[in-house]
Amino acid sequence: MNRRCLTLLLTSLCLFPSTSPAQDRPPIKCGTDLEGGLPYIIPSKDAPDGFIGFEVDLMHALEKELGRKIEHRHAEFSSLIATVERGDVDFAMNGLEITPDNLRQARFTRPYYIYQLQLVARAEDDRFTTLDDCKEKGLAVSTQSGSAAHRLLLAKGVKASPFDDQDGPFKALLNKQVDAVLFDVPIAIYYVVPDNDITHRRKDYPGLKLVGQPFAEGYYGLAVKKDNDAFAKELDDALGRVIESGELKRILTRWHLWSPDQYRLYTPKTIDADAGENLGLLDYLALLLEGAGMTVLITFASMLLAVALGLPIATARLYGPLPLRWLAIVYVEFFRGIPVLLLLYFLYFGLPKLGISLDPLTVAILGFGMNYAAYEAEIYRNGIQAVPIGQWEAAASLGMSPALTFRRIVFPQSIRVILPPMTNDFIALFKDTSIVSVVSVIELSKQYQILTKTYGEIIQIGLLTAALYLIMSVPLGFLSRYLEKRWGVK
Repeated sequence: MNRRCLTLLLTSLCLFPSTSPAQDRPPIKCGTDLEGGLPYIIPSKDAPDGFIGFEVDLMHALEKELGRKIEHRHAEFSSLIATVERGDVDFAMNGLEITPDNLRQARFTRPYYIYQLQLVARAEDDRFTTLDDCKEKGLAVSTQSGSAAHRLLLAKGVKASPFDDQDGPFKALLNKQVDAVLFDVPIAIYYVVPDNDITHRRKDYPGLKLVGQPFAEGYYGLAVKKDNDAFAKELDDALGRVIESGELKRILTRWHLWSPDQYRLYTPKTIDADAGENLGLLDYLALLLEGAGMTVLITFASMLLAVALGLPIATARLYGPLPLRWLAIVYVEFFRGIPVLLLLYFLYFGLPKLGISLDPLTVAILGFGMNYAAYEAEIYRNGIQAVPIGQWEAAASLGMSPALTFRRIVFPQSIRVILPPMTNDFIALFKDTSIVSVVSVIELSKQYQILTKTYGEIIQIGLLTAALYLIMSVPLGFLSRYLEKRWGVK
């Protein structure tokens, strides 16, 4: 009887094998910038999961070691650490540098790549060979916001023009809007070195060269939430097996990233989280005030331009000949119908294709001025039409010309109607200026993002930033109410 039971048990195990614990475990969520670019992660319709890159290959190797599926979760590069902190993903990877600043916000595994920074310039530019040369000559250097290269530029006091992506700095360099870019060597190589036997290399950035020798060595690692010790240990062990088996070397060699320095990866490297620079509240305030000054400059200059354009457009629509009225209507509808972000992109990246290159501050002022002029024109038009027709008739009976009537009678009365919505637009413009970071202008909102991504003091820096915005915008509300009362607006 016992022998028969044993036979049935063995047969059932063969016919119905148990599911392994690894197969029952849920997939791992990996935060990565799906637009991370070369050579980290690149969209490809030919790949099974839609992406290729040396970090994609590393992710597949980790899947084998962990026995679990790893799923992509998109987040912008500058927000990857914050995504890990919130617990939205289990870990993050996208060329994340193991720096003291990042270590204060997340836990990192052992390194999987040793990188250095590399300057890139236009092929015909021989003005500099080092970063110190750029500082001494006041040259503008661009890079990706939140990267180790950006932190180095800030630490050295080099004029920095950061973008939120990889492409922006290289486009700005080719358009002669910046003098150089500073990136990790893998990025610099894939954008600059001519395509030969390396596939998937960028081919639309000719005329660039590597300048000087690589410097400022650093390490890439996988970022894990600080209190997730068990998973961090599991991930670290799996990465160690990938390294020691030689699989990592095969991956890096395939992507032409292997060098003798990478042999040091076989010995785990630790970095002191306390080695980074710590700033106090006054330091944060000083940096935020710089951004606030830029916000005020852009807001006032843009509003002046909007007023200067808006009033002629409004009067053209009301009193101009038919072709001029149609042009005014087209202007208003066009600029109200397109996003400001699209307009800024066109002015900064598109105009150089036509031989017109503008600096970032000019682009910001021109873009917002042209956009807000459309809204101001409608406000002025409605305010002018609100003045009773009898005012025109009374002025005409006194022998006043239409132009004089408009200037001395109609327009002063319309201001009472125009003022409240115009003030609202002015206050809204203070906040809308936050999007100028797409053309590398560092205003208050962008400075807040840089500081929080670098130092992690989200609450303290956030409260200071909110206070500065209130200090700038609330007095405008009081001024508006004072003028409304003084001018008899009910």
